[in-house]
Amino acid sequence: MTDSSDTDPVSVSVQEADVPLERDVFMRTLLGHLADTLQDVVGLEDASGFVSVVGQKVGDELNQSYRRALAVDQLSRRRVSEVLIDLKRRIQGDFYVIEEDDDKIVLGNRACPFGDRVLGNPPLCMMTSNVFGVIAAENLGYAQVDLEETIAEGHAGCRVVIYLRPGLKRTDDTAREYYKS
Repeated sequence: MTDSSDTDPVSVSVQEADVPLERDVFMRTLLGHLADTLQDVVGLEDASGFVSVVGQKVGDELNQSYRRALAVDQLSRRRVSEVLIDLKRRIQGDFYVIEEDDDKIVLGNRACPFGDRVLGNPPLCMMTSNVFGVIAAENLGYAQVDLEETIAEGHAGCRVVIYLRPGLKRTDDTAREYYKS
């Protein structure tokens, strides 16, 4: 058996090879493949359910982290909106306020934190729905999150409506309700 290192031309070291890999790319790729596989094995609805459970836990942790960092027991509606935008900014999303009042917060988004791995992978959007829903409900008492448009479904951006009072949006397949625990 011959050692291939004896016959390979050595023009570039392995460490200098142009391989687009670093932790963020690796993690997004991993999550994308996990979501794809989950969707293939259990179907879209159950895959969304599994991602929702993870989103609930992440939402609880982020909510506590922001409350602690801001030294408050509860976030106001204005602060909830700021936190939702900030947490997405920190993970390379590009969310912004379209509209905000006592009844709802409407957010747009120009860049998904999951990058191109989200395309055709709507279960990953349940992470956003659950994190947003948990933070809004835990601080404001109730939230219903409607992912009206998503990059995952082929839209140029996302449009997320967070209703802050029951009955403002008809509960259907596109909206999920969250209650303060």
